[in-house]
Amino acid sequence: MSRKGRVERGTKETQVLVEIDLDGTGTVEVATGVGFFDHMLAQLGKHGSFDLTVKTSGDLYIDAHHTIEDTAIALGQAFRQALGDKSGIRRFADASIPLDEALAQVTVDVSGRPYLVHSEPEGMAPMIGPEYDTTMTRHVLESFVANAQVALHVHVPYGRNAHHIVEAQFKALARALRDAVAFDPRVHGIPSTKGAL
Repeated sequence: MSRKGRVERGTKETQVLVEIDLDGTGTVEVATGVGFFDHMLAQLGKHGSFDLTVKTSGDLYIDAHHTIEDTAIALGQAFRQALGDKSGIRRFADASIPLDEALAQVTVDVSGRPYLVHSEPEGMAPMIGPEYDTTMTRHVLESFVANAQVALHVHVPYGRNAHHIVEAQFKALARALRDAVAFDPRVHGIPSTKGAL
């Protein structure tokens, strides 16, 4: 069974193409025009073992907001498409990932019900590099959750360096998603007493 998703999304602000293979090997090709965000998407593909292609052209002459937001929307849509009916998957997973002084804890339920809980240390640097506003991390997660239709809890209990704090979240998200969408030989059909996710 192929678990691939492909979404093309076009607006007056952005043109986005996302392709994902949940059963890939972590091959990544990403180009959004926002260097740090490209780096984070590469972490998602690599550590999730997802083959991931992202190509976004956006109105960066304004700022990076629309480019990042619309890419996250399309990523969530492609992820949901690739999941299909979710038959045989583990559904629940969690991961804790350290990155030097920072720790990120992520718990996910591929539930069909979008919900985000997100916390980061206070007093983070406002920018990473010239284009990535650190408040966008939560917005990326919100956009992904709403379109992938998953419940996601992301908690960073401590960390000092903004780059480390954000990167740890993407790595932990990757590992949690990898485990949640993995097939479990003991699961037959949809992993829910409702019979649907």
